[in-house]
Parts: sequence; structure tokens; C-alpha cells
Amino acid sequence: MTHAFDWTAGYPSHRLPIFGRNVVSTSHPLAAQAGLHMLRSGGNAVDAAIATAAAMTIVEPVSNGLGSDAFCLLWDGHELHGLNASGTAPEAWTPDYFRRKYGADAHTPPMRGWDSATVPGAVAAWVTMSERFGKLPFAQLLAPAIDIAERGYAVPVVVQQKWAAAVPVIGDQPGYREAFMPNGRAPHVGEQFRFPAAARALRLIAETKGAAFYGGEIAEACARHAQAHGGAMTVVDFAAYRPEWVTPIGMSYPANPALGGGDGGGAGDYTLHEIPPNGQGIAALIALGILKHFDLAAMPVDGVDSQHLQIEAMKLAFADAYRFVADPSGMTVTCAQLLAPGYLAERAKLIDMQRAQDFGAGNPVRGGTIYLTAADERGMMVSFIQSNYMGFGSGIVVPGYGVSMQNRGHGFSLDAASPNVVAPGKRPFHTIIPAFLTRGAGAERRAVMSFGVMGGNMQPQGHLQTAVRMLVYGQNPQAACDAHRWRFNAGLGINVEAAMNPATVAGLVARGHIVDVIDDSYQDFGAGQFIWCLGDPALEGYVAASDPRRDGQAVAF
Repeated sequence: MTHAFDWTAGYPSHRLPIFGRNVVSTSHPLAAQAGLHMLRSGGNAVDAAIATAAAMTIVEPVSNGLGSDAFCLLWDGHELHGLNASGTAPEAWTPDYFRRKYGADAHTPPMRGWDSATVPGAVAAWVTMSERFGKLPFAQLLAPAIDIAERGYAVPVVVQQKWAAAVPVIGDQPGYREAFMPNGRAPHVGEQFRFPAAARALRLIAETKGAAFYGGEIAEACARHAQAHGGAMTVVDFAAYRPEWVTPIGMSYPANPALGGGDGGGAGDYTLHEIPPNGQGIAALIALGILKHFDLAAMPVDGVDSQHLQIEAMKLAFADAYRFVADPSGMTVTCAQLLAPGYLAERAKLIDMQRAQDFGAGNPVRGGTIYLTAADERGMMVSFIQSNYMGFGSGIVVPGYGVSMQNRGHGFSLDAASPNVVAPGKRPFHTIIPAFLTRGAGAERRAVMSFGVMGGNMQPQGHLQTAVRMLVYGQNPQAACDAHRWRFNAGLGINVEAAMNPATVAGLVARGHIVDVIDDSYQDFGAGQFIWCLGDPALEGYVAASDPRRDGQAVAF
């Protein structure tokens, strides 16, 4: 570096939405450009999403890698599809396996190391999406990521902050130091980082359409590394993995007549779509279903009534999600029961507009992540999310191949009575969730928005808050993205961003919320990417937004 810039000093900036007929939005500019290059090369939104996702494993390794999991909601121009590419437990994993190793009082698998990692699904997602919906050759899609990994890139501001914070926590995990501490430390802002090991793995994945990763050379290296460091993962576990096409779940919400119908989405209610469990997306749907019982539009958008009501609805939703959501094989209730109108009406009655509450689960039986979105002028839209979970995931990096493993196994329970109890081949409760918005029903259903908000349990909260701002209050996608956020944690505790109106914060405190004002927006309030369809994609195109809480941008032509 030739000049000692101060990377922390700055002034409040104001982003404007971008417009185009072909769009990619994600949290790193190089990855967004990789996707846009595929669109310019004759590819479609799926090709763009895969190229972007592969590049993101290199340019934002704090949040995702080749050992990530993934989910996707994909509008093919006529119909919405869901893909669950979350990882499964190795065949050796049982509650007894973990209690023998970590003690009889262990409640979950560990947070780091090989015993926190399930079989990663992101690479399988890329291959599966490409085979079913892509246009360009699969190897072409990975070329930008390979080039970035080999030539290197300047580490951006927000990524560097999280990189430096992770080093003291996981710097001693096997393979981490060699991969991510090239000078014995985290890279500085603007410093070049090269990842030749990941480039090697990406070439093998490209040449074999993923076969090297699931049963071939890369899987064998992962299994050897796991065995050498006390893990149970085997080549057979990798070879047995398959992503799953699933039917999205949804919750309707009435269109606000005051906002008109000029969005190109067609007449009728909106529907917010999520991936079904084992993910937490259903929490956003529950909260939205509860909010239908209140006149939000009559409340000021940033006022205490609107914010209090959304917080309480989200708390009710999480109470049920944490109690009931797991891999479908272990759930004791169905999505239909959790989303039943009568049940949600009863849950809505529990909200006191003047008092914050700590809710328990109801009885429905009676009644470190990256996100990207891409859209093309033919009407295909992709909502895609992949993650290593906590910063750098398990901390494990397989030497020679740069595979940084997620730590999603930590999300399992060892309690035999829990629907989320660990078992061979089972998927754990998952936090990462893409979202999608449509309007109308049946043959008249139209795609409206592909979007997501990253950040642990902030994700359904971010879906709810940004959707309410757009659907109820008419805020444009960038404004809804920029707006201050709150985050529910547990009990009566919430975090709010420092920019929130002090009068609103005081009003929340007066109603019993325990409020902690936080400046670290990346860690606590997530980051979103949004593409909204303005009408005919070939004519009116799209408007897109990218969150200023990360290093990214929306790009278009």
C-alpha cells in the first residue's frame, strides 16, 4: 500500500436504487461483476447466481466458502422453485457419539472443529441449479472465481474487520492459519489476498461438475483431514449427499390500496415465500400472518407503535420456530398448522400494544452468511444464500484445497426429546433463508421481488421489517434496506441501531423492552440485497438495492 488511508473515518452516505433489465446484487463488487459478466455472455439469472456465489467464497471468506451450505428460491419465469442444499449429519453422529467425546452433560455438538461440520451442500447446489436451469457451460461459471483466487484481490473494509475479529477465536483450528493468515495475521484493508488452494479446488469442481467434491479427490482430502483431527466425516458421507428440490411455503398479505397497482405484479394480494423447514423462514411468515390482524398503515412508519407491534409479532413467531422447527423428519407439527389463519389470529390476540412480553410457544396442533440475487430480462429471478454460519464456520480449512467447512452441526440438539436431535443423515435447524415475493394467485401469479437479509436470527426479522416498509409504507427497496433496524434476542431484550429515532427508542423502553443500542450494524442487524420487478422485465426491467452495512453493490445493464 502506497498511502496510509484512514479506512474508518467517513461521513453518512446515501445510496440510491439502481435500474436495469439484467441485475445482480450481493455484498462484494467483484462477485456482483462476475455474475453480470455471465449475463452479458448470454447466460441467464441462474448462471449469474452461480458465478456470483463461487466468487463470494473467495472474496468474503469470513462468511462463506467451498464448505458452505445453501438455499435457493428460483422463479423460472412462470413458477417458483425451492432448493434445500443444507448439509446432513455424518453417518457416525448420534447423541452418544458426542457425549462419549464431550461429556454426559453436553447439550449440543461443539461450536468449532470437525465435529461441528455437516456435509456441505453449496457446491451441490451450484451443480444442481446449473443442470436444471442454466444455459452456459458449468466450467465457464467458475472461471471468474478461479481468476480472483489466483490473482488475488484487495481485502475490503467490512470483511477485514470481521476477519481480524475471527483470528483470536479460531486461529488455532487445523488449516486455518495456513489459509487465512498468510503473514501470521489477518490481512489489512487494501492488502492483496490470494487463495491458490481454493483455485485448485474450483478447477477440479469445474472440470468434474462437482464430482471431485462429492466422492472424488476433494472428498478424499476432506475425509483424511477429518480423520487426522478427530472428526467422523467420510468419503461415503460426501458421496451420499444430495440437495433437495422443495415446495416453497408462503403467507399472503393484502396490497395497500393507497400505494396503487403500478408495480407490474398484477392484481391481488402479495405473498411472501420462504423455504420450508429445516430453515427458520417460517418465522417470517408467522410474524407477517400475525400482523395482518392490525392496521399497520395507520401507524407512522418509524413510530413506536409500528416498531413495537412488529417486534412482538416476531417474538411470537420465534417462540414457535424454536420449539417446533427442525428437519421435517423430526417435526411434530406441520407448516400448515403453524400458519393456519385461526391459530395466527389467536396468537395476535396475545399482543399488548402498551407492554412488551416474553412469549412462550403456542399449541398449533389445536388448529456469517452471504446473500445474492440475480434477475434477467427474460424474467428469471434467483434468491440465493450460502453460509459457513459463525465467522469462518468451524474454522477447519482442508489443506491444498482451501475448503473452509461450515459449523452447522452445532445447531443440533443432543436431547432425545427435541425435534432437532442429531441423527445420521439428518439436517439441523438452519438460520439461512432466501426470500421471494409474488403477487396474485394461480395462473395470474407474478414475480415481484427476490430478496434476502443475512445474519443469524436477524434474517426473518430483516425479511419482515423490509417487506413491511415496502408493502405497507411504500418505501423503495434501497430506502427500506437503509432504514434503521431492530433485532430481537431473547426475553424482553432487543438491539436497535444507533440511527433509530431517540423518541422511538424511549417509547420502546417505556413499554418494557430492554433496549441495547448497537453501532456494529454488520454483526447485529444483517445486510440485505433486493431486486424488485417493475413490470415486463424486457421493457421496464428491475430496481435493485444493496445494503450499505457491507462492502457490496447492485450492478445492472
